[in-house]
Amino acid sequence: MSLTKFKIFRTVVEAGSLTKAAETLNLSQSGVSHAIASLEFEMGLPLLKRDRSGINLTDNGERILKYICEILQWNELLNQEVAAINGIEAGAVRIGTFTSVSTLWLPGIIKRFHTLHPSIEIKLLEGNYDDIDQWISNGSADFGFVSLPTSSLFDIIPLKKDRMLCIVPMDHPLLERKKVCWKEIVDEPFIMPKVGCDNDVRRIFREHGITPNIKFEIADDHAIIAMVQNGIGISVLPEMILYNQLDNICVLDLERENYRSIAIATVSLTNISPAARRFIDCIKTWLGETQGSNSTQSTPSVPYSTL
Repeated sequence: MSLTKFKIFRTVVEAGSLTKAAETLNLSQSGVSHAIASLEFEMGLPLLKRDRSGINLTDNGERILKYICEILQWNELLNQEVAAINGIEAGAVRIGTFTSVSTLWLPGIIKRFHTLHPSIEIKLLEGNYDDIDQWISNGSADFGFVSLPTSSLFDIIPLKKDRMLCIVPMDHPLLERKKVCWKEIVDEPFIMPKVGCDNDVRRIFREHGITPNIKFEIADDHAIIAMVQNGIGISVLPEMILYNQLDNICVLDLERENYRSIAIATVSLTNISPAARRFIDCIKTWLGETQGSNSTQSTPSVPYSTL
């Protein structure tokens, strides 16, 4: 067994197909397939199953993946430490992220980081909250952006509080309200983010003891906004998601301010790689410079209606 096969295996799992993994690794598909078959032969275990939905882990593969990712993490730590001893900055940082952070924060952060540390490679794994928790847990990501609360096993660095706001069609009767009451939301057809994609809305409803009239459950934020634009229902989304997405909708305050709390999570801040630690420092510096040091500040501000 070799580290190269481990890297190929991890990439196939992340990509969900041999073809995409081959493109990522700049290898032939047959080369990737051969490496996986060789690894399975050496272990005496089937690690992947192939069906119409793509590539998925077997039960054995689920158990093995965590250890393979951990071995690759420690190998990366070793390489970075050796490079540091030799006065060379090197390495890679693997980051779990969700769409609004990828869109609004990471371009500026990565630009700053590349200026300061041009030799360190950045790899982004984009998914929903559940995906990111899993990537952090199994070692696929060095750290990830999460919405609190998350696993109690993670080390956490709080970053920002992002306001939750109500969105309605432009001709909706609630436009007459300065602030939307929760009891008014109960009576409206509601477009709910799908479980695992955005758990903040469900959490807030639970905290207020409210059961919404769920019309549809949608995974994609842009699809939720489109539903509201077309008068199918109303919804509640984080402010960052609504940035530059205000065509044919109106954004209203809720009766009591509610937030999602965005944080960095990792298995261990003590054992995180030097490259990942530098990237986290860059995140904190960039956020402090561009949005202020107050963690309760919403980021960035949406120009919403105050009818």
